[in-house]
This record gives sequence, C-alpha cells and structure tokens, in this order.
Amino acid sequence: MRILVTGGAGFIGSHYVRTMLTGGYPGFDGADVTVVDALTYAGNRANLPDSHPRMTFVTGDICDQQLMRDLLPGHDAVVHFAAESHVDRSVDGAAEFVRTNVGGTHNVLEAARHTGVPRVVCVSTDEVYGSIATGSWTEDFPLLPNSPYAASKAGADLIARSFWRTYGMDVRITRCCNNYGPYQHVEKLIPRFLTNLLCGEQVPLYGHGWNIREWLHVDDHCRAVQLVLTDGAAGEIYNIGSGHELTNLELTSALLDLFGLDWERVRAVADRPGHDLRYSLNDDRLRSRLGWAPQVSFEDGLAQTAAWYADHREWWQPLREPSTLVPTA
Repeated sequence: MRILVTGGAGFIGSHYVRTMLTGGYPGFDGADVTVVDALTYAGNRANLPDSHPRMTFVTGDICDQQLMRDLLPGHDAVVHFAAESHVDRSVDGAAEFVRTNVGGTHNVLEAARHTGVPRVVCVSTDEVYGSIATGSWTEDFPLLPNSPYAASKAGADLIARSFWRTYGMDVRITRCCNNYGPYQHVEKLIPRFLTNLLCGEQVPLYGHGWNIREWLHVDDHCRAVQLVLTDGAAGEIYNIGSGHELTNLELTSALLDLFGLDWERVRAVADRPGHDLRYSLNDDRLRSRLGWAPQVSFEDGLAQTAAWYADHREWWQPLREPSTLVPTA
C-alpha cells in the first residue's frame, strides 16, 4: 500500500502521517507514505520524523503538474490536506488562496486522473457553508462561503465533485469543524492564546467573543479522514463535527482557567470583516454509515494541548515573532 499525502508537513497532515507511520490505522501498518509539502510558513519539516524507512519526503508545490505526475504513479490513494488556511491572510490577499486551494486541488486531481491513482480524499472545511444561526448543516446544504479562504475551499470542493461526476474518479470530500492539538501553527486561536499566556502576554479576542465554533481534536479528525479513505463512497461528502460548541468567550475562559489567570490577560480587538457568527455540522452520515465518533474529550484534549505547548517552546517560539495576525476562529 502506497499513500501520497499533500500538505503532510502541516498541522493536520503531519498528525495523519505520524499516526500512519506508528501503526495507528488498522490495515495500514506497513504502508509507504510519500509526503509532498511546499514548506511555506505553515509547513514545518520538524513536524515529521527526520527519516523513516516507510516515508519519502518531497519538497514541492502541488501546483507543479509535472512534479505531481512524476510522483503519483504506483500510489494507491492521495489524501489531499495541502491548503492555505488562515482566514485573515485571505482577507489581506486572496490570490494565493485561489492559486493553491482551487488551482492546486485541480492540479492534484488532474495528475491523479492521468496517472491512474484510484482514489483521492480531499480534506475541506465547515467554513464553505457560511454561517448558521440555528440547527446544523448537513452535507446537502448549499455552499455560501463568506471569506476568500472559505470561497477558495468551496471552489476546491466543486472541482473535486466535478472530477467524480465527469470522469468517474473515486473522489471523496471531508468537511471538518475547528481543530486543535499539538504542532498547530501559532497563528490559530488556541495555540496563539496558549503561547501568549505562556509568555506572560495578553490574548487578543475578536469583538464581543460571541462567535460560536465546534472544536475537535486533530486525532479524531484524522481518524475520520482515514475511515473515509477506507470505507467511504466515491462522490460522497462527509461532515466531521464534534457536537462540542463554544463561544470564543467560553473558549478563552477555559484557557485562562488552565493557567489560573483572570480576564486582565484579555484584550479586545476589532472584529474582522465578514466574521461568521456560528458554525455547526450535522455528521450523522459519518457516524451512522462509517461508525465514527470522537474519542478525545474537549477537556482532556485542551489540557493535553496546553501541556504540549508548555513543554515544546523550542518548536513554537521561532514562529511567534513574524506574525502580527489576530488568530482565526
């Protein structure tokens, strides 16, 4: 079994790769993994083993069609994590998001089609649906993205679906809620807040903090992706939720409590343009058809994540200084 993982040096992709290399996915204990990552600011070679007998690491851009056609022959599947993912960066400049997320996804699929790779899983986001005041999105809801990032991911999803419908390719799409866990870049909300608190600084909270998100540990997300790879159906979309919704105020309070700190460590910052109020996924399809359920409780996962950042300053300290962006959630 040979699996090619795009964006495998990023937060979620690297967790998937590490888990596969350590035998975490039944039936894939001996799988060979090819990782393709451009190692932009969010991709970090230190997220993966220095070397592993079953891992081949390739520094490269998924928009390079010749590279992808050279690499893909002989692989049994592609798991496509690679994406530009920070909403605020997309507000500042959308071009790279369109190039990587839409163009790059098309490029991966086109290369897979021409080289005969039998299966592709495209990893997407709940943000493609927009914002929902009450209830939860099923996979059949219309796509109403409100940020350039979300629009680029919606475009990628539609390109992926078209390759299934037009060419008969086995393409499967996952849409997940907010992730957290170790090795997440400090531009994201939980690691930015954790590292600020560890450095004795205030944390920046958007607006009134009323925005609501579901939070899922990265390990639960990756287990869902693997289930979609092994047991999912061609052309299907699978929401991956947690059922654990928090306002940003509630999340901030939980993080402060971990450190025994009070609200003097919080500063309000202006809300970002088009900030979605609430995301909520109905993931009955994934749970009922594939038997998935989260295994990491939010309380345990958050405490473990905080402990990881406290113990790995050498990993995140170099990432803090260049970024002046407010964390996304």
